[in-house]
Amino acid sequence: MSYLPIIQQHHSSPKELEEAYQAALRQGDAEAFAADLLACHQEAPENLLYAAWAQRFSQLVPTATRTRSTARNWKLAVLLAALTGLTFWGLTSPSLVRNIEIPFIVKYWAPIATLFALIFFALATRQKRRHVLLIAAALVLISGYVYLITPQVAERYRSDYAKLMLLHLPMLCWISLGIGLLGWKSAAVERFAFLIKSIEVMITAGLYLMAGMAFGGITMALFQTLNITLSEALVRLMAAGGAGLIPLVAVVSVYDPSLTPGEQDFTQGLSRLIATLMRLLLPLTLGVLVVYILSIPFNFMAPFNNRSLLIVYNVMLFAIMGLLVGATPLAEEALSPRLQRALRSGILAVILLALLVSLYALSAILFRTAQGGMTINRLAVVGWNSVNICLLGVMAFRLLRKGQQSWSEQMKATFSTGTSAYLAWTMVMILVSPWLFR
Repeated sequence: MSYLPIIQQHHSSPKELEEAYQAALRQGDAEAFAADLLACHQEAPENLLYAAWAQRFSQLVPTATRTRSTARNWKLAVLLAALTGLTFWGLTSPSLVRNIEIPFIVKYWAPIATLFALIFFALATRQKRRHVLLIAAALVLISGYVYLITPQVAERYRSDYAKLMLLHLPMLCWISLGIGLLGWKSAAVERFAFLIKSIEVMITAGLYLMAGMAFGGITMALFQTLNITLSEALVRLMAAGGAGLIPLVAVVSVYDPSLTPGEQDFTQGLSRLIATLMRLLLPLTLGVLVVYILSIPFNFMAPFNNRSLLIVYNVMLFAIMGLLVGATPLAEEALSPRLQRALRSGILAVILLALLVSLYALSAILFRTAQGGMTINRLAVVGWNSVNICLLGVMAFRLLRKGQQSWSEQMKATFSTGTSAYLAWTMVMILVSPWLFR
């Protein structure tokens, strides 16, 4: 039985919702009621009544029920991961990669993996599948647009646009997953929790990738020792097919699809390790930034004349944004007042120094643009620098204005705004930039 209509009807009536739950208990449908209510909470996270019930169920759901749910998620994830791997394997066929600058699988691995991930979330939860299907359909359409528009870009910029899509399509896929899990309207704390879990998933995927590469290397060495030559198709299955397994397996390893991002467990495992690691990196990052700023007068024109340095600056800026996300506590009460003050001071110092370096880098790229004209690469760099500089400026302003009071909430609000800014500029680069350089 579906309890969605009843729950939605009584979305603001605690008494009627409690009576509906007691009726579900008497009929032995408590698990179905809980699943439907969590689905409603995912669709309307701003509803305080849903949030209270979600917290209640997170405490009351029996361990056996959680274990069965986890087992089902793993079975579904392994099946879809295997399909992803087989798709990757098929798209690495020699006939599809021969005489092509950027093979199809290299360019579109992220949309393919994301589509299977969206299918997993749609099947593993009882949230509205229409919403997830719309996100998946939009992702397919945008990927198709990139495929069709690339040949229309001016020959001078065609290769650059294709290479830029290697970065922007994965960015779009990451944002699409966030929209699929949270909807278009979500609280800042939910978006921030999604960012934290994203970092955890990426690190987990990296660990799986390293383990897979080690296993593959050992396997190949053993077969060579036995003078056994593996077929080209089998080697591709091990490499591309194995890589296709990783995204979904990494997701299900650290993310419980029955809970919203804010309800995930951040108190143990990689979540705790990542937070500790990011905070330990803060003083090291601060030291590097200080040394670099002090050395600028002695090499002032270096980024103005060296394109490679500007690429390093952009990578550094994204790394610092990730560092700030990981170092910001999800709950201030988890830290002592003294540690909170020290952490806020360190974060603020890194923000201010990164802001100075970013403005310096932006002046260099604007100088190069004035000298040589606008290109599609320079457009991307100017846009991303401007977005990140604005976010750093907003963070610094809010931290200085509010002081110690609710400083982590100010950071979360800025990161929440940042996800919208990232989506906007990603869409500009994917959809608009080809028309500017035809």
